[in-house]
Amino acid sequence: MLGLTGLKSLSGLRFPKMPAQKPVKTLAMRILDGQGIPYQPVAYEVVDHLSASEVARVIGFPPEQTFKTLVVLPDRPHARPLLALLPGDSQLDLKKLATASGEKKVQMAPQREAERLTGLERGGISPLALMDKGFPVFVDETVILFDRIEISAGKVGVGVIVPVTPLLSLLNATLADLTELR
Repeated sequence: MLGLTGLKSLSGLRFPKMPAQKPVKTLAMRILDGQGIPYQPVAYEVVDHLSASEVARVIGFPPEQTFKTLVVLPDRPHARPLLALLPGDSQLDLKKLATASGEKKVQMAPQREAERLTGLERGGISPLALMDKGFPVFVDETVILFDRIEISAGKVGVGVIVPVTPLLSLLNATLADLTELR
């Protein structure tokens, strides 16, 4: 398991510094490189499955800044799946996402269906790795409270810490209140 060892500055942003061993470069990282968006890769060991909150704990990043990507299906036939990004310590409110997306009703994609639609494993679903699929991306509005967030890099056990503003622009994301009240 890789741990955090300090801080490193990159284009004025502060990112946790990882040990010399770096994760394999993923499609998501290549997209960020191609767009000139700075990021810090993070890697962690996954034995079975880690929730986004558990990932946050393992990498030493706040759970409210560790965003999970959920695949959601509109009830309309042949409708394109939606991607919902929300803090790891929160739950998706399907009614709020339906409203934000202009759909009457939406439902969570079952794990196997999400993996089939994305070609990615649970825990490794990344909006960056799915940009070519044209899935609409909705991000919980709390993202604007942060300069940077951690998202999956498209492979289980690998993430990226990225600056929020260029990420939202790149994803052509819609901001909305997506979480259940606690």
